[in-house]
Amino acid sequence: MKHIVFSLLILLALPFSATAEKYWSDTSLTYLNGSDYEVGDPDRQVITLEYVGGYSWGKIFSFADRLESDNGDTETYIEISPEIYFVQFEDNIVNNLSVTTTAEVGDGFTHYLYGIGAAFDVPGFQFFEVDAYKRNNDGFDNNYQVTLSWGVPFSIGETQWMYDGFLDYASGISGIGPANMNFTSQLKWNLAPYFDLSAPLYVGLEYVYWRNKFYIDGVNEKNPNLLIKWHF
Repeated sequence: MKHIVFSLLILLALPFSATAEKYWSDTSLTYLNGSDYEVGDPDRQVITLEYVGGYSWGKIFSFADRLESDNGDTETYIEISPEIYFVQFEDNIVNNLSVTTTAEVGDGFTHYLYGIGAAFDVPGFQFFEVDAYKRNNDGFDNNYQVTLSWGVPFSIGETQWMYDGFLDYASGISGIGPANMNFTSQLKWNLAPYFDLSAPLYVGLEYVYWRNKFYIDGVNEKNPNLLIKWHF
């Protein structure tokens, strides 16, 4: 029953997206290539399709990862994250407070998260958000998670750069494993001005530090990936 309830909460935002006023949106395609993955084959390529949009009711963020390992293993992972604003501010360090939800859909599992979020107006940042969730896990006990996400555009001379990413901290689960932390960030150089493109075309590096990955005690991933990201 809880899966049905949280599915309805998440899907509730989708018709709103079609009928509500859309303020902005962004779609991108990313290619990653790394050789230091933990749990499974260390050598993988990842294609990510990502969408984020701001609407009169709030925001929706979603992405789909397709992982291809050198040993032939494949994996598909999807997240859908609507946020519904219940308070918005003007001329304040806090931009809005929201009810935030997420569905994590992988091969053989679906986890549902719900909680509250806050977006902040931080000088120099394109965005800075904090979300606190209760995790309703598929197949094992529930736990809690805090997520920070950020984006910082900057210039070096005439070149344009972006440093963005997220940090997930999830509490431990009895019988499964200890708390884990996933710090993922991307440093990207925008090549669009050199090709007269209207939207960013990035090359750069993604770095992942994932402590106790998948709640496995002592499995700590330190994983650089080459990156190409095209916005369209």
